[in-house]
Amino acid sequence: MSTPAPVQVGSLTLGGNRPMVLIAGPCVLEDLDTACRIAETLQEQCGRLGIPLIFKGSYDKANRTSVNAYRGPGLEEGLRILAQVKERFGLPVLSDVHEVSQIDSAEQVLDVIQIPAFLCRQTDLLVRAGRSGKVVNVKKGQFQAPWDMKHVVGKLASTGNEQIVLTERGASFGYNNLVVDMRSLLIMRQLGYPVVFDATHAVQLPGGNDGSSGGQRDYVGALSRAAVATGIDGLFWEVYEDPDCARCDGPNSLYLRDLARLLAPLLEIDALVKRL
Repeated sequence: MSTPAPVQVGSLTLGGNRPMVLIAGPCVLEDLDTACRIAETLQEQCGRLGIPLIFKGSYDKANRTSVNAYRGPGLEEGLRILAQVKERFGLPVLSDVHEVSQIDSAEQVLDVIQIPAFLCRQTDLLVRAGRSGKVVNVKKGQFQAPWDMKHVVGKLASTGNEQIVLTERGASFGYNNLVVDMRSLLIMRQLGYPVVFDATHAVQLPGGNDGSSGGQRDYVGALSRAAVATGIDGLFWEVYEDPDCARCDGPNSLYLRDLARLLAPLLEIDALVKRL
């Protein structure tokens, strides 16, 4: 399997056969205190295990199932929260953008601009994100074949930006269900860019709770182990102090307290695969 060229995110390196990186945080930002508590715990646990960390949190979830669902604090307040996390903990930060107009503000704070799965084919959004010069992480759409991501990469690379990361998050399988084709990780990695596996969204049951999405967090560990065994460059996990009380994606998110227990065997798998 080919080794993707490394991408630099702050002081950490993603790809290039380096140890895997963890992208983790709440699905949606709620307030500064909660974000900082989660970031502090993530930093402490990842530091103890020696795994590089990128903090993620959405300032706006524009694709919630219901019009009444909580979307987040919005662009201005969300970026303020992420800037505080970045300053206090020295962590690179990631959030998703939904509109071209958001990037002017987002690029002032974010280390990684994320393109949501439903928007992975939006040419204007991809091109503007590429022109930011930032690392751009694109979630592969649930409807998108992995080999067709070469066209997504082509749109970004047309701007001269090669700081590209691709993320697998499962494919639609009938109604309210996703499956993961592990071949997708290998196919996308052959495009020459780092590949991340979003294990928590891969166990989501989209729209499966009559107005919100369900999820099956019990399978996150097993799917993560399988994905790490393919040689991926990073994992994407959504975590909460108490997922059952989360305002978004609770059923598919992990308990923050379980992080170290789940990560430890994954690091052993990653080290073995990268040596081979």
